[in-house]
Amino acid sequence: MYAANLFRGKKILVTGGGTGLGRGMASRFLSLGAEIAICGRRKEVCEQTARELMTEHGGKVTAYGVDIRDAAAVDAMVESIFQDAPLTDLVNNAAGNFISPTEALSPRGFDAIANIVMHGTFYVTQAVGKRWIARGWKPGEPMHSVMSIIVTWVENGGPFVVPSAMSKSAILTMTRSLAIEWARYGIRLNAIGPGEIPTEGMSKRLSPGTEPGARAKAVNPMGRVGTKDELNNLATFLLSNGCDWLTGQAIMMDGGAYLAMGGNFYELRQWTPEQWAEARALIEAQNKRDREQRAG
Repeated sequence: MYAANLFRGKKILVTGGGTGLGRGMASRFLSLGAEIAICGRRKEVCEQTARELMTEHGGKVTAYGVDIRDAAAVDAMVESIFQDAPLTDLVNNAAGNFISPTEALSPRGFDAIANIVMHGTFYVTQAVGKRWIARGWKPGEPMHSVMSIIVTWVENGGPFVVPSAMSKSAILTMTRSLAIEWARYGIRLNAIGPGEIPTEGMSKRLSPGTEPGARAKAVNPMGRVGTKDELNNLATFLLSNGCDWLTGQAIMMDGGAYLAMGGNFYELRQWTPEQWAEARALIEAQNKRDREQRAG
């Protein structure tokens, strides 16, 4: 639906761009002519993704291994990116989540999510934004865009995923606040709250032991989950400078599910202690496999 080379001249950083939804968006932006930078904790995964995307689309993709919970590491990465050529746009996609009764959360478990989602997103946004502001901007020049992935739970609450719901709400507040504060610098900020679009990592932590998307299909007004292409199309529009007066907005894309339901995980209140124990075991096993992959 978009013109070829729509993003020619753009340079876009996608956090968490090595896998899942981030990889999908990076691929779409690259196919439209953008130069791409992707980052993630597993540099080798990002490097492999960069090679595959360039083989598929051509263009330039640069991979960075960084833990966005580390503010100094984030600033060093962004400085390196700008020294090569300034970014034009930023996509805050990196996140983490898992289901748990809130009373069973440990401080470490809460921080594992909040430090990535809230703190990490702020660190990246500030590091990029302050460099745009320092470089200057004049009316009539192309605007910069920050697009953040949030969740529909910021509208109706997130039982059993409270650290994520709290942290994503903080990102929405950051989006609205900076849309006002940074508008005079030619910076727009918007957010997308996608419904369930199955990806391997998150499906194993949010729906352990079940078919990815099965629960969402059963309750969604459209009777299905979303697709990466649908997210890619919306993200492309928000970064396209096709409507520069659009800023400070959160667009929910979930087939109407958040309007029809009282929270995506409300039905988990019916789980027995045995079911929660099984879910925790599956999540911990997945976390162990991820740690082994990072170490190996």
